[in-house]
Amino acid sequence: MNTLSDVAIPEFGNWINGREEPLQNPMDSLNPYTQKVWARVNDGTVEDVDRAVKAARDAFENGPWSKMTATQRAELLRRLGDIIKRDAEELARIESTDNGKLYKEMLGQWQYLPEWFYYNAGLADKLQGDVIPSDRPNFMIYTRHEPIGVVGAITPWNSPGLLLIFKLAAGLAAGCTFVVKPSEHTPVSTIALARRIHEAGFPPGVFNVVNGQGSIGAALVSHPGVDKIAFTGATETGKRIAAEAAKNLTRVSLELGGKSPNIVFNDADLDVAANGAVAGIFAATGQTCMAGSRLLVQEDIHDAFVEKLVAKARTIRLGNPMDPSTEMGPCANVPQLNKVLEYISIAKQDGAKLACGGGVDPELGGLFVQPTIFTDVDNRMRIAREEVFGPILSVIRFKDEADAVRIANDTRFGLAAAVWTQNIHRGHRVAHQLRAGTVWINAYRVISFAAPFGGFGESGLGRENGMDAIREFTETKSVYVELSGAPRDPFKLG
Repeated sequence: MNTLSDVAIPEFGNWINGREEPLQNPMDSLNPYTQKVWARVNDGTVEDVDRAVKAARDAFENGPWSKMTATQRAELLRRLGDIIKRDAEELARIESTDNGKLYKEMLGQWQYLPEWFYYNAGLADKLQGDVIPSDRPNFMIYTRHEPIGVVGAITPWNSPGLLLIFKLAAGLAAGCTFVVKPSEHTPVSTIALARRIHEAGFPPGVFNVVNGQGSIGAALVSHPGVDKIAFTGATETGKRIAAEAAKNLTRVSLELGGKSPNIVFNDADLDVAANGAVAGIFAATGQTCMAGSRLLVQEDIHDAFVEKLVAKARTIRLGNPMDPSTEMGPCANVPQLNKVLEYISIAKQDGAKLACGGGVDPELGGLFVQPTIFTDVDNRMRIAREEVFGPILSVIRFKDEADAVRIANDTRFGLAAAVWTQNIHRGHRVAHQLRAGTVWINAYRVISFAAPFGGFGESGLGRENGMDAIREFTETKSVYVELSGAPRDPFKLG
């Protein structure tokens, strides 16, 4: 197994049918911090996708995986969780090097991710159907929840390991097989995971990876041998995937974008809320679908809160993601940097007031953008309506509770939201009115393997995590058993 210390530029081939293939058409992976090549992967082909899907199909229908009991699948999931726990530091180094996120954040993720496998291992043999009371005395009726089949998983560059495992743990527990297309910007951790899935003893064909450009994802979505597409990424891309998948009636689950409101009421603990607002947008350099990019602040505390917020933002330490003292890393790639800078320009043109930041960091340069805060933002401005996916915070005033809920829900998205208040009645009352898949009260960016995650509106379809997730990877079958053995009238229903 290649590790970062084995070779100067490690190679990670496609993984198909239980083996890692040698590089045929090398593609560079860049370190966003150094902007230098640090690894090479294979730039796959449509033919690679076809081979991977056929391997996954064969494993699902004919291989050892197809004959395993749910309890046996659960044993493999627990073993994989143990291996990831053992190798969390190495996996975190790989991902931090590949996408520029802080090593300490990636380490926290990888140390936590085994819990997804342990949790879903516990669910695997609990996926039971029902015996349905029959309206006919000569019939017994029961249901089965059967694996949906071959899953095409398409993952983004911001947290490739986490967002793959959201899908993978539940899908494997259900009995599905996978073909994964990671982002061309961050492909390495997925191959590193494939090596560990092989070590855990999963049969060939259960987990396959084809790296490459967008054409690989398109081939996977349109492939007639794929039963479900599980995608995380931009909303517009998700819409195109849903439209293409519909041609084959391929099932889809889509975890898409957000423009999440972070609501601060005048009775909130302002120091705690300011820390939450900073974490909500500047952690992960704002490159997270759940980023609290719209900060709604009650008007009578607006000025004091913004002053506190700006002071905190100006102290955020940018630098090497591997340095424990670094608090914010670079944008993950050049296209994303350009997008962030374009939105800063758009916000200024639309009349938003720049309170801090506003460009590339003058000392570090490269892909580093300063933590940026805009005030005097109207919710109709593009900076308040479109997902930026970067370290830009839009501050919006509101008058009262009804006004806050109106502004918060005035969006096509609905992924996440937060409420900051010391009034327990208000906290729950507002949380119940917000159109979002996840709502935090006096917290932000907290997730759990046990709690469903997904969005309302244009933030997606379906749910990941929790007990809801495993059903996303199954089909429900009804079975009727005739009990009497007596001949039936062939022309009579029932």
